[in-house]
Amino acid sequence: MNSGYVPVNLRKRLRAISDRRCSYCRSSETLQGIPLEVEHIIPRAKGGKTTLSNLCFACHRCNQFKSNHIEALDDVTGKIVPLFNPRVQIWYYHFKWSQDGSEIIGNTPCGRVTVANLKLNNENVVAARRIWIAMGLHPPID
Repeated sequence: MNSGYVPVNLRKRLRAISDRRCSYCRSSETLQGIPLEVEHIIPRAKGGKTTLSNLCFACHRCNQFKSNHIEALDDVTGKIVPLFNPRVQIWYYHFKWSQDGSEIIGNTPCGRVTVANLKLNNENVVAARRIWIAMGLHPPID
């Protein structure tokens, strides 16, 4: 979790708008059994502020893989593009679920670099999604 202090009222507002899901991989906090973490979209180390417009909830895995990254190289276009910003971008524009629902597919350069850099389809989370799918609890319906 980012070491910067986030006021309780701001955490409550984030929780209310997050639907208790990671802003990046959309995994449910309840299914993971681990509390979501406050993530600075633009890291404090790069001048990001602790404001609602720069914060989101993320699972521990996505928060760790994102770290202080804000952009990455898109292998398809060969251009540096920003990572997904859940405060100003719509998830379903940049991503979709694979046919079986176990993997996230990037629809756009932003989506592709976010999938790759946050390792949204690492083997552990894909295995968990398959269990959640079998239980009828995934993918999320927004």
